[in-house]
Amino acid sequence: MMKKTLLLLLAAVFCTTLRAQTGEVRTRPAGQGERLLTMEEATISAAVYPQRRGYSWNTDGSALTFAEDGILWSLNPDTGERDTLLTAESLGKATGTVLKDFPPYMWTEDGQIRFASGHDIIVFNPDTHMMTASTPMPEGAANLTPGKMGRYAYTVGNSLYFCDMNGNATPVAESSDPAVSYGQFVSRNEFGITGGIFWSVDGKKLAFYRKDESAVTLFPLLDINTRTGSLMEIRYPMAGMASENVRLGIMDIASGETVYVKADDFGHDQYLTCVTWAPDGKSIFIQVLDRSQKHMRLNMYDAESGELVRTVLEEENSRYVEPEDQIWFLKGSSEKFIYRTDNRDGYENLYLCDIYGGVKRLTVTDADVQYAGNDGKDVFYTSAEVSPVENHLFKVNVRSGKTTRLTEEEGWHTVSMSPDCRHFVDSYSSFSVPRVISLKSARKGETVCGLFEAEDPAEEYAWCEMELGTVKSADGKYDNWYRLIKPKDFDPSKKYPVILYVYGGPHSQLVKDTWCGELRAWEMYMAQRGYIVYVQDNRGTMNRGAEYEKAIWGQCGQAEMADQMEGIKMLMSRPYVDGERIGVHGWSYGGFMTISLITNYPDVFKVAVAGGPVIDWKWYEVMYGERYMGNPTLNADGYEKTSLIARAGDLKGKLLICQGAVDNVVVWEHSLSFIRECIRQNVQVDYFPYPCAQHNVLGKDRIHLMNKVTAYFEDYL
Repeated sequence: MMKKTLLLLLAAVFCTTLRAQTGEVRTRPAGQGERLLTMEEATISAAVYPQRRGYSWNTDGSALTFAEDGILWSLNPDTGERDTLLTAESLGKATGTVLKDFPPYMWTEDGQIRFASGHDIIVFNPDTHMMTASTPMPEGAANLTPGKMGRYAYTVGNSLYFCDMNGNATPVAESSDPAVSYGQFVSRNEFGITGGIFWSVDGKKLAFYRKDESAVTLFPLLDINTRTGSLMEIRYPMAGMASENVRLGIMDIASGETVYVKADDFGHDQYLTCVTWAPDGKSIFIQVLDRSQKHMRLNMYDAESGELVRTVLEEENSRYVEPEDQIWFLKGSSEKFIYRTDNRDGYENLYLCDIYGGVKRLTVTDADVQYAGNDGKDVFYTSAEVSPVENHLFKVNVRSGKTTRLTEEEGWHTVSMSPDCRHFVDSYSSFSVPRVISLKSARKGETVCGLFEAEDPAEEYAWCEMELGTVKSADGKYDNWYRLIKPKDFDPSKKYPVILYVYGGPHSQLVKDTWCGELRAWEMYMAQRGYIVYVQDNRGTMNRGAEYEKAIWGQCGQAEMADQMEGIKMLMSRPYVDGERIGVHGWSYGGFMTISLITNYPDVFKVAVAGGPVIDWKWYEVMYGERYMGNPTLNADGYEKTSLIARAGDLKGKLLICQGAVDNVVVWEHSLSFIRECIRQNVQVDYFPYPCAQHNVLGKDRIHLMNKVTAYFEDYL
């Protein structure tokens, strides 16, 4: 272990020294192994990535638990000493279940362990080694959300129920209307919405979304699994068209009565996001966003009546406001809370607010931050302030504003704070460090004990030389980070073809100071077969502040293409790059970027493979499309400029489009319309549908997909 640690440290020092000398480029030398990746390894195997380990804090933070070899271990965070808490064998015997290994589990609020066994949810007391509850879930139950006192809320179809620990079900809201649902996610998972059920902290009330999609147009998807084929119709609200209507209901568990929150700030066309209960359960907070997504009000409502108490704060932006986070109450208070926004100081910073409208900036840094926890005195957050490709943990004192950095090792740190915020689990990797996980004190970041070090999975493979560096954005204001893989047995006197892998859209960051720079194994697969593979982030992606991310507003693809072309220019200046053989590949937003690049720069890109591409933003959904492009009637020029229908006639190179035939994210209308336009203009294009795939092609089908992508480059590039 000591030898391996020394090697990892030497590798990290090597990369750090090189960065200090050059200021912009880090390299990872080619490996000594000989084995080439198989396509299965390059697409669906986790074995070619550093191993992970999962850790869970118990309710009060007095123990860190993790499962290993059929044993649930408990570790004392103060001393680092560990003891056996449970075994899979003893848990299975006590609960009457058959367990080959320790199952995935969660800690309950009263210090017990909850896990699923078939259709039952089992609660087990690790102190008494006895099962305290076994709650059966009905067939078709989904969106299972635990509450206090052994209760669970769940949906069946479009209806919402809750049950006690004996499985006795109580309807909350029932619907036989296919257009009306309760307790499900709304707004197509935008605005940080992941579910539609919200228990109050004390478990006495249950809030839930009611979604009415009756005004939303239907889009047909073809199911070929039936004898004669059948249509699956989905509600798909396209930009500029009618959207869903969302309300928030609150049920009092004791009385069974339900009230609906009177959130009508912007009429029918509005979004209700980031639902947060006050710790005392007396009020509930909603960020109400208008249809244009330029105006947001953080409102406080009375939980008994649903009446508006007050608007606590407001946000307004000429491009868009994008609420994604709930508010986090300061520990011990039902009046002071922490709020995150990039709309006030240009970066995603944290603000200490109160329910009466007071707002004070808490994190003072020109970098995007993420909330990590608080103990009432200190607020913990991760930040890009060291570098946009690194992530580090800090804490800021609420009273004094003093900031302390708690992670020092170069790289990307992912942390899990203990509930009492006295300790944290730190999992980090860097360009040359696969993964190191440690238990640390939150006082100054001191290490209590090491938990895990991953082996380098690349050792036995013919890993190619890699480069991590920056290139200026097209406007000259930013350093865009890239990763580059040189071909196997690289000879600088030869010329090599290039494959640009691109995504480039909001909420993405493809390049980080993680192991191999956030590598996708297929990139290494292609480099092992003679290609230079290049990946670069551009304006519009995340973690660089509001101006960087919002530069794309109203004209998606324009700033992104300009930035990507700066990277291509940099590559073409290198003598070993074959400028006549440059290809591009991407999926979803990356598919949109791929076709945009090959049609806007037909003399640069020879071959392209686009997957699930957006072709015209007017066919994309309201929430995402109107945020970044505005309403089609108000931004007709922007929609016309970015539409790829008008670019079909400019296609010169070889283009393959792949699409899931039951894609419910980027519906089939996009790619088929582009194909139709190519036919009209007598432009040759290749097309391959995956009949049973949705937006992503997964499982064994993905091996077929990436073999097809690879073959297309091998045949034409």
